[in-house]
Formats: sequence, C-alpha cells, structure tokens
Amino acid sequence: MELRQLRYFVAVAEELHFGRAAEKLHMSQPPLSLHVGKLERELGVQLFDRSTRSVALTPAGAKFLENASRILNDIDLAVGELHDFADGRSGRLTVGFVSSAGYTFLPEVVRTFRESRPQVALDLVPLATGEQLERLASGQLDVGIVRDAASEVFSGRSSDDRDRLLATSVYDERLVACLPRSHRLAQQSEVTARQISRVPMITYSRELMPGYFDRVSMALGEHGSDITVVEEVVHQETALGFVAAGMGTSILPESIRHLLPPTIAAVPLAGSPITRLFAVTGTNVRQPALVDAFIDGLVGASNIGIHAAAIA
Repeated sequence: MELRQLRYFVAVAEELHFGRAAEKLHMSQPPLSLHVGKLERELGVQLFDRSTRSVALTPAGAKFLENASRILNDIDLAVGELHDFADGRSGRLTVGFVSSAGYTFLPEVVRTFRESRPQVALDLVPLATGEQLERLASGQLDVGIVRDAASEVFSGRSSDDRDRLLATSVYDERLVACLPRSHRLAQQSEVTARQISRVPMITYSRELMPGYFDRVSMALGEHGSDITVVEEVVHQETALGFVAAGMGTSILPESIRHLLPPTIAAVPLAGSPITRLFAVTGTNVRQPALVDAFIDGLVGASNIGIHAAAIA
C-alpha cells in the first residue's frame, strides 16, 4: 500500500464522485479509478459501491476512511512539525551568558525571540566564559555569550575544539576602572595604565575568564607586572563589593555602570581599550536555523553589524 493510495481513497470518499475527486487531486479520472481498484484488491475488501449514477462507501469503506484520515492527518502534522524544526520555529535552544549580557542587551533579545517563536523552549544558563567554552565543546550549549573570545582563549585545547567553534562579535564597550569615590583617581576623566597599576587590584580567574583576563593584561601593557592583587574573584558583583569596602580597584566593562552604587565611580582607561562580547556556537549544532535566528537577534540588538570568524 502506498501513501498516495490513501490520499486517492480519501478524496473519492469525501467527494463520492470519481470525477470531482480527480479534479481535486489534479489528475485524470481513469488513473484514479485504477489506483482505487488496486487498493481494494490489495486489501481484499470492497471500499465503494459503484453504479453508473452514484458512488457510495461500503461499511468497510466507512471504517477504513476513519483510520485513513487519521493516518494522513498524523503524517501532515509530522511533516509540519519537521518543517518548523528545520526552519527554527520549534525545538529547544540552550544559551549560556556572562553576567554583563544579562543587564545590557540580552533581556530585550530574549523577549523578542520568545514572542516570535513561542514554540521554542529557550533555556538560559548564567556561566563564566571558560565554563561556556567547555560546554560548547561538549555540545551542552547551543550558543554561548562570552567575553573576549579570541585565539588565546583556547590555550591548551585541541585543534578539534577550535575547529568546532564559531564566534560572532555582538557588542563592544570600553574598559573602566572602578574606584571608591573617595579615591583621588576617581575625580579624573580618565586614568592611565601606569596610574591604575599602582592601586591594589581585584582581579579575575584566568581559567574562568581567559579572554577577559588577557584583555585587561593587554590594556595595562608593561605596567601589568606592577599590580598588587589583593583578591581574585569570579563575579563582577563580588569585585564591586571589595571596591566599595575600599580594598582597591577593579577593571570592568563600562556596562558595569548599571550596577554601581553611589559610593563607586567608573573611570575610563586612557586610550579607550575595549572589551567585546561574542556569540559562540559550534559548527555542528542541532538546529542551525534556530541558532542563526538567535544570533541575528543579538547582533540586531547591539547595532554593530554582523562579523563572524572561526576561533582558531
């Protein structure tokens, strides 16, 4: 039995007229009659009572129509769901993100994405950059929003990991030095690397934030070796707590201004060094169309245009 035979049978059963059914199917009547007759012979059951004036379903035909219609509806539903999945209109997307994305552009992207794709299950997982890269490489994340993903991020990783990841630049911002407002440098319009390197510093784990750690080191340049580290933390909020307590300074993305208490000032670094957020994904993702749609939303929200390059 062929699927088209079921469709032919259902068309005739609904019209109870071979001519009208043939028109509905965009075919001529003789082949339609032949296919229905072949189906009856294969089933060993007469489905229609035919006369020169009328066509009627037999009791067996009426019963078969119930099941044939259900089968065809199930197939149509399955095909529709398959197309939705392939086109990125359904499925599941797991996205990791660094905390700063959560108080800049990510909430608006998520709202728009969920409105446009209500059938997609979107899972958001707050993670440091290093944690995201591990999960991206193992397939546990579909997209990661990481900070300063560059070639140095992959120190010690296999070439296979590098080949499987792709980065899209989505957001640039300046680096600032967070200082207690009572500190003399907090009154300046900007601070130099030399000046800030002389202030006790709260820094970050290179293992968890490899790209950002190296970006700050590049911004400090030759003065990076002069700093005195008083605390190494994981979260920006923790760094701000130590700054507010007067323990020193911490170099952070300018978007940190959204979280600053009145007791802390954010002073730009001289030379305007930048830090960059990337959307990172694997080259063998489960739903490429869904991933592309989410990344397009990130790029659109940040208004800096699409720039993609393999991380190598």
